[in-house]
Amino acid sequence: MTYPNRDRRPADRPTEFMDRAEPVYRQEPLYSGEEEVVERGDGRVRAVRVVCAVIDLLCWLFAIVLAIHIFLVIGGANPANGFAQLIDSWSAAVSLGLRDLFTPANAGLRTLLNDGLAALLWLLIGAVLTSVISRVALPAHERRVWYRRRVR
Repeated sequence: MTYPNRDRRPADRPTEFMDRAEPVYRQEPLYSGEEEVVERGDGRVRAVRVVCAVIDLLCWLFAIVLAIHIFLVIGGANPANGFAQLIDSWSAAVSLGLRDLFTPANAGLRTLLNDGLAALLWLLIGAVLTSVISRVALPAHERRVWYRRRVR
């Protein structure tokens, strides 16, 4: 349970508005000059970050399913096992149509190449999508910075 903060003093200057005799707050502005109005896009920023997090989570989940499938095939797991069948069906669904791209004779190498490429593509797709969404939908001061330019 939270209680409202009844202290109107700024947290970084706790004694600035205090009068020594009586704790009455000054009504006149402390700083002279124009008042700055700042619009906060908290709702939009939060929504964009949630969308990017969901996209990132799904892409990583698909890549992990493909990695588990690679591990099971190379490790020689029983294909009649329920867990192996579940992972095989999920990995077939998220393999991006790359199941028969490479066809070496060894089943482990075939799975490593095909599903490994699909897993890398899922990670790349997630990174590109979240980057594009962040750059398009977020305000300039909320974006991730790839480089910094100094003006002298």
